Amino acid sequence: MPGKIICLGLGPGDPELMSVRAHRYLTNARLVAFFRKAGAKGVARRLVEGLLHPDATEIPMEYPVTTEIPVSDPRYNAALAGFYEKWTTKLLRRSEEEDVVVLCEGDPFFYGSFMHLYARLPRERVEVVPGIPGMAGCWTATGLPITWGDDILTVLPATLPQEDLARRIRDTDALVVMKIGRNLPRLRAALESAGRADQAWLIEHGTMAEERVQMLSEVEGPVPYFSIVLVHGQGRRP
Repeated sequence: MPGKIICLGLGPGDPELMSVRAHRYLTNARLVAFFRKAGAKGVARRLVEGLLHPDATEIPMEYPVTTEIPVSDPRYNAALAGFYEKWTTKLLRRSEEEDVVVLCEGDPFFYGSFMHLYARLPRERVEVVPGIPGMAGCWTATGLPITWGDDILTVLPATLPQEDLARRIRDTDALVVMKIGRNLPRLRAALESAGRADQAWLIEHGTMAEERVQMLSEVEGPVPYFSIVLVHGQGRRP
């Protein structure tokens, strides 16, 4: 029987928040693949430092493009489609005789790169281990519940146009915004337009050693792409 391609949701960053199943697969794996930007170590790979089996072979999957081309440019999708097709074939070949573990920060099915491989893989050859999403680690870091009673929670990517961000921010009780980075100025403007800027928190590297939790109004300068902005709900409670 051929092996499987097993994607591990590593959770929000703190290795102790990884599931028991993910940890078992990780520490026994001999083939470990992970996404990264060319020249970088990769976020998911950094999360498992010191946990890999001594005999593990690492398989870095380097994106052909990240921010060099706008997402709206047809070349962006074309480059990434070719990348995912190539790695689907390579991982299937590597897993013919042994399982390949693929690392994914957070949960693989929540804005995770692995979902693009999953859509191309035969279902009988793939397994996904869910993980705690990064936003859960971030709202816990604020020390406040994100929703109360009947609050509606909306999750947005900061890559949306400003008008769309503002409209959706106005229409929700509680808010999570991901993919911040250089999109922060547009998000700030949208929050101000929706009248929610003074309620917003910014969490950088939630649950990791370099975690930073601030009110957004106190933040100056650039922030990492892996930051999350939160607005807590204020709904019904006893």
